[in-house]
Amino acid sequence: MRNWAALVRYTENGVLVPDNNAIGQAIRPIAVGRSNYLFADSARGGHAAATTYSLVDTARLNGLNPYLWLKDVLARLPSHPINRIADLLPLSTYQWA
Repeated sequence: MRNWAALVRYTENGVLVPDNNAIGQAIRPIAVGRSNYLFADSARGGHAAATTYSLVDTARLNGLNPYLWLKDVLARLPSHPINRIADLLPLSTYQWA
C-alpha cells in the first residue's frame, strides 16, 4: 500500500506504460551479445563484433536499412579514398552510390 501512488501513476498520464517490455526488448541484443562475446576467440574478435553491432544499430537509428547500407559500404570500400572514410558512416546524411 505504501507504493500505491507510484503504482497507479501510469493511469494518470497517457505517456507512461505499466510495464517495461519496450526497454527489455531494446536491451535484449546487448545481453545476448554479451554472452556471445565469450566465444569471440580473442579480444580483437570481440572488439570487431562490438564495432559491427554499433555500426548496424547506428544505421538503424538513422533510418537506414542496415543490410543495404552495409552491402553498399562493402562494395564501395575498396575504391574509396582513405581520407574520406567518414563519408561511409551510417549517419542520416549518408549518400547512396
